[in-house]
Amino acid sequence: MRRADRLFEIIQILRRVRRPISAQTIAGELEVTKRTVYRDISTLLAQGVPIRGEAGVGYVLEDGFDMPPLMLTTDEIDAAVLGAMWVATRGEPELSKAAENLIAKIEAITPARLRAHILEPAMSVRPLSTSDRDIVSSAILRQAIQERRKVKIGYTDRAGKTTDRTIWPVLLGYRDEGRILAAWCEKRSGFRYFRTDRMVFAKVLSERFPERPAVLRRQWEDAMDKERQRYAKKGRDQNLA
Repeated sequence: MRRADRLFEIIQILRRVRRPISAQTIAGELEVTKRTVYRDISTLLAQGVPIRGEAGVGYVLEDGFDMPPLMLTTDEIDAAVLGAMWVATRGEPELSKAAENLIAKIEAITPARLRAHILEPAMSVRPLSTSDRDIVSSAILRQAIQERRKVKIGYTDRAGKTTDRTIWPVLLGYRDEGRILAAWCEKRSGFRYFRTDRMVFAKVLSERFPERPAVLRRQWEDAMDKERQRYAKKGRDQNLA
């Protein structure tokens, strides 16, 4: 657990109790040592959190204390809005709607003096939507990645020939020109990229692929590194020829 998260959790523990709570009890809940709790309490006191008590007795949070609301800097607001605008124009319908909801939530927690960064942003994103070209919903591909499930797809190659593939999805990439799925292809016994606009169907199978997602992604990254090295070497050889 990160220290910032632990400090937050200590405040939450103190909020819910009505009597002094010992450092040992707090340490047991957070799975840290009492010494760590003592240091964290000292840090909170230095930051102005009104905690009463002492080591060996217990701690309580004074009445009336509340943590400040989430505050974003102007750059953070701009970054969040720009990212949401990009997703709204390039994501599939589910993510596009989620991006619009995100902007509304950011507006709700933003002070009135800063809301122009949301309502009248200084940035823009070139309108572009590729979702209409996709037959397959990217939402089910994201779900398959999260659930570690194989996917059977119908895929059309450059020549217009459609074949069935069983793949292990690794990562769904979003680009201006469309979306691509990185996956292990059982038919080719290797990692391949599949454009979502060339998929004519996709069915998430009940069977899970054997590798854990983190392991499969590392294998994919290693394969891509080797591919880049191969192309770089080929380019150097051509320059020397």
